[in-house]
Formats: sequence, structure tokens, C-alpha cells
Amino acid sequence: MRLGIFAKTFPGTDPAAVLATVKQAGYETTQFNLACAGLPSMPDVVPADAVAAIRAAARSSGVLLAALSGTYNMAHPDKAVRDDGLRRLAIVIETAAALDIPLVTLCTGSRNAADQWAYHPDNVTPAAWSDMAAEMEKALALAENAGVDLGIEPEQANIVTSAGDAMRLIADMGSKHLKIVLDPANLFEHATPGEAHVIVAAAIDEAAGHIAMAHAKDRFADGCFATSGQGVVDFPDFVARLKGVGFDGALVTHGLPADEAPGVAIFLRRLL
Repeated sequence: MRLGIFAKTFPGTDPAAVLATVKQAGYETTQFNLACAGLPSMPDVVPADAVAAIRAAARSSGVLLAALSGTYNMAHPDKAVRDDGLRRLAIVIETAAALDIPLVTLCTGSRNAADQWAYHPDNVTPAAWSDMAAEMEKALALAENAGVDLGIEPEQANIVTSAGDAMRLIADMGSKHLKIVLDPANLFEHATPGEAHVIVAAAIDEAAGHIAMAHAKDRFADGCFATSGQGVVDFPDFVARLKGVGFDGALVTHGLPADEAPGVAIFLRRLL
């Protein structure tokens, strides 16, 4: 397993400076965001010099680019908004392929038109699933053509909320290019340490063999997100179970202040 962090944890729009900071904080890989190269996260175009700058930054820092963010609201109630998101995703997928980044991360979306990460009661409707699945089919066609995998992350406020939902979508799509990004803190909202332990363990068992990346975010019992090691997630057990199902990809932390990154690297590396 390789230890990583969201590049956006650190401020800046110069990829060389951002990735140097990633390395200095104790991480060997990153989930990159085009905002770290002075572009929108989902841009209309990625200039060739930006691709060259990111490639040079990865080489000079020694930081591997494990994934590239390509999130848009795949279940937005307005088809025109979904169409625009897919158009931008195509640019991100092309960029990932140009940089030899193997995974583009997605958001399965929400019927909440204002916020793709916010819950909406219509998320559980067949229509919401159908719209998201139609987007995913189009996205997978782009990814398969580019030789890139797509990663979906179960999120309580999104259409795909659990490992079971993710496995259902993978079965529906029938594509080897659709993978799971597993974040233990996104598998529940409120839980005791014991309840969280059971939920996370079951998710790893269900998703085994389909996990492309693991995230390392924590959550307090009251539902608020927390820095890894400070909440109810049993990270020693989480990492041990990932190893037990043969996962050897990137473990990527996020949702933490930049000044806490070095300490979290020490905490997680001990588990690896």
C-alpha cells in the first residue's frame, strides 16, 4: 500500500510547489486536482503546457499521481447540467491518460441542484438511479477508450451510498473499468466505534477485489468529519482488513488542515 493525500490539502496553483509540499509532509502519492495547476477542477480545456508542468512536477518531486478528480453531479435534475459535466469529464479523462494517471474519481451525484455532496430525498428514486447510470455508461465509454479506470465512492448524501450500491452499479455497467474508492467515514453518518467497526468491515468484504483506492478520513460519533485517528473509525482494523482482501493500492487521506498532514502521515505509515 502507498500512502497518499489530496493535493488540494495544500494551497497553491504551481504543481511543482504543491507536490514538493506533499513529499515534505511524508506522502509518496497523491490524488491530484487540476486546481493545483491553476485550472478549474473541471476545465473546458487543459493546455499542453499545463500537462507538461504537472508531469515535470511529479518527476521532480518523486510523488506518484494515483488519481485525478473528475467530480460533477451525475444525478443533477437538469440534463443540460449533466451534459456539461460529462463534456468536462471527457477533458479530465484525456488529461489523466496523457499523464498516465490510472484512475479518475467521480461523484455519483445528488438530486440536490445546489450541491452535489448534499442529500436530497429524491436520491432514492428509480429516476435518480437511472439518470446517474446513464451518465456512468457515457463516462465509461470515454474511460475505456482512454484506458483509464473510473472510481465511485459510496457517500451518504449521494445516489451510491454503500458498498452494496457500488457493487450493484458495477454489475449493471458490466465494465472492468469501474472501480470503488472506499472511504470508511463516508459509509455512515452517526455511529459508535463498535457500530462503525461492523459497517466498515462489512463494506470491505463486499467490495473486495473492486477497490481501486482507499481514503483515510475519520468521523466523530456526532456525525462531524474528523482527521484520521481522531474519530470512531478503527484505522488499524481498516488497514488490516484492506491488506486481508489483497488491496495494495493508494491509501489517501483528506479532509484535514495542511498543518496536520505530517502527523497523519506518521500515524498512517505505522499502520502500513
